[in-house]
Amino acid sequence: MSRKDPNAERYIAIARACLKAINDTAADRGSREDKIQAVYNAIDTAFQQEFAEYQQSVAVMATVLERIASGELDANAAVSLARKTLDQQPAATRQAIMH
Repeated sequence: MSRKDPNAERYIAIARACLKAINDTAADRGSREDKIQAVYNAIDTAFQQEFAEYQQSVAVMATVLERIASGELDANAAVSLARKTLDQQPAATRQAIMH
């Protein structure tokens, strides 16, 4: 993956969390299953942290779309609300494809 890829930093953060979990469990005397679970937990936690901003942005946009779809707004108000919502979304969500 190229460092220019907008998701490169996210992948790196998740990979670092995985490697940390592997290193942390390497010296443990716990079972193999416990070590594997610790790595899975680290992956899940890192993934959730990296995509929390997207999840929040999607939730806000869904709420705005529901409001627009309700038909309670005139065309100008709907356009204004859509523009304000797009302007407030995180910069990371404005970039290329999210994997």
